[in-house]
Amino acid sequence: MTTTTIVSKEMPPQTVAKVNGFIKSVGGGSIIPAKYEGEGVHTDVIRSLLKVQHIHRGRVSCILTVKPHVCNAYNTLHGGAVGSVAEIVAIACARTVVNKDKELFLGELSVSYLAAAVSQAEVIVDASVVRSGRNLTVVAIEFKLKDTERLTYMCRATFYNMPVASL
Repeated sequence: MTTTTIVSKEMPPQTVAKVNGFIKSVGGGSIIPAKYEGEGVHTDVIRSLLKVQHIHRGRVSCILTVKPHVCNAYNTLHGGAVGSVAEIVAIACARTVVNKDKELFLGELSVSYLAAAVSQAEVIVDASVVRSGRNLTVVAIEFKLKDTERLTYMCRATFYNMPVASL
């Protein structure tokens, strides 16, 4: 399938060239190899970065190793990877208090980017249940650099606890 870019007549050609150049510089338009297109590949890539440290009721702690394949053009952890890690760790944390007969549906995930984690850095990811009720579970997630304990990212995930459908 080919697509054609539609450009407003009011847009200066220099601006169009800058935008196209930026998109290409960050990998836009690249062809993704077929081996990375399968179901669950992205989750496997993110999970491979994590090592579980502690699991307690309402609390989970992991070490995240920032690898080059999840870094952006600035050689720091990509924002999408931060969100993916936050979701995975938040689900694990919520599962310590939510019964298995409930399905967790992510309703909201907020991320505050406070500082960057550079390639090869180790980051402590701490998640804790803020509130858990019959229909809703809220988890707070903090990312801190392991060596300095500097807070890099703060996240909050809200899950809806849904009864598992019986078919």
